[in-house]
Order: sequence, then structure tokens, then C-alpha cells
Amino acid sequence: MYKRVRLTDTVEVPPEALDDVTPDLIKRLLQDKLEGRMDEEVGSIVTVTTVHDIGEGAVIPNRPGVYYKAEFDALTFDPEMQEVVDGEVVEVVSFGAFVGIGPVDGLLHVSQISDEYLAFDEEGQMLASRESNNTLGVGDAVRGRIVTKSIDERNPRESKIGLTAKQPGLGKHGWLREARQKEEAAAEGE
Repeated sequence: MYKRVRLTDTVEVPPEALDDVTPDLIKRLLQDKLEGRMDEEVGSIVTVTTVHDIGEGAVIPNRPGVYYKAEFDALTFDPEMQEVVDGEVVEVVSFGAFVGIGPVDGLLHVSQISDEYLAFDEEGQMLASRESNNTLGVGDAVRGRIVTKSIDERNPRESKIGLTAKQPGLGKHGWLREARQKEEAAAEGE
């Protein structure tokens, strides 16, 4: 999910900063340019961590700055298909729950949460089961598996990640803890 990658990109240094072209300046300019950008190959760039090499500056006619090619390390977030992720419910809607996983949200569709029917409680902002009294609401910790991924490089906020929690070991952390305690109690009673 999170990876450190070595990348190369070009950054424009404005005229007022040309007297002090340092790795720190290039790092700040790269962070401003790249952080939050989505790339199909490396995922979402979370931050630029270290600048390793700064090339010779190049002047482009009718442009005020000087362009430098830089080699740097970046921390990226690249969710992979079938990966198990932990996150927090950030929004509940009638059709499911949005779960914050890193810098993006994944959708846990109501059909992928439980085998039980879950009703949407708009006032309480939660999904609730009448059978087991289980609820899922904003702030709940959830473990899910990535089952769909559609990355939109032009508009990262439009990227879509689909999750499921309908397999053993997945679901709301509280539900998983309760199931484990029941198993342990049953094992002790034997």
C-alpha cells in the first residue's frame, strides 16, 4: 500500500529563488507540485522525502523561471487489488459506508458489509441490523479487502475503490473482537 519510490521530475525555480537552488528548495517545490497527485504507475504521491540529484538548469524562452530536473524519493500510496486494509468509516449513506484508507476513501457497499439486512438510520448516521443489533457508523474501525479499483489521474478525488467485508476476519473491528471472544469462551467451556 505505502511505498517509497525513486522518481525523476522537472520543477520550475522562480527568479527570486535562483540565488539559492538547494535540495531543500527543490524538495519544497516538488512537494507543492506533486503531493496529492495520482499516477497510474506509482499511485498517489503522499510526500517527497529526499532530493538526491539536481540537474543543470534550463531556460525556456518567454518563461521567467529556470527548470531543473531532479531525482528524488517519494512516499506513495498505491492500493492493490485483493489487499486487506484497515480504515475508519468517514461517512455513512443509504447504500453503504465510505472508509478512509490512506489519502483516499473506499466504498463498502451495504451488500458487502454483512449477510444480514442493514437498514440506514439517517438520524443516527449508521447502518443497523435488526437481527443482531450490529451497527456501523462514522468513526468505526473497519477491516476490508479491496475488490475494485478505478484510478482517475486527472481528478484523484474521483478515483473509486470498492471494498468487501463479507469474509472471515473482515468487518468492523468490534464485531471481530466479539466473535473472537465467543470462540475463546466456547473453547474454554469444552
